Amino acid sequence: MPVSFMEHILIQSADIEATKDWYCDMLGMKVGPHPDFKIPVYWLYIGERDVLHIAEGGANVPEARLKYAGQQSQATQGSGVIDHIAFRANGLSEMIAHLQKRGVAFKERQVDDQGLYQLFLFDPNGIKVELNFPASEAKGRKAPVMAADLNAAPN
Repeated sequence: MPVSFMEHILIQSADIEATKDWYCDMLGMKVGPHPDFKIPVYWLYIGERDVLHIAEGGANVPEARLKYAGQQSQATQGSGVIDHIAFRANGLSEMIAHLQKRGVAFKERQVDDQGLYQLFLFDPNGIKVELNFPASEAKGRKAPVMAADLNAAPN
């Protein structure tokens, strides 16, 4: 059940357009495809890999975001804008058993068009950790919250 690489960091911003533009203009990242989370989001890529996700933050985030991934901070400035870190992993069943054995709470989520089954948990510092497993490892599991079932955020 090892993690295989760090997948991405999500930054929550009061101005996702300006944040996207800065990372593209200053660091050469490119906007690329992302799943339909029913919320405004940008995924920025270095080469073929998405490494930085940008979503709306603050006090008025869309209900779909709160229901799917939650929000640990309403900060839109400073280090509190980093909402979570994500790792690619394998061994979903083993990881679930491992977490349950150790009494670690987690949430299960899935985005249909992403091909991943996700676990969200918290480290001892309150940092949200996202573990992304191949959807094929879910073996009939159905996440309690599916992005496809959420209502789209108004434009």
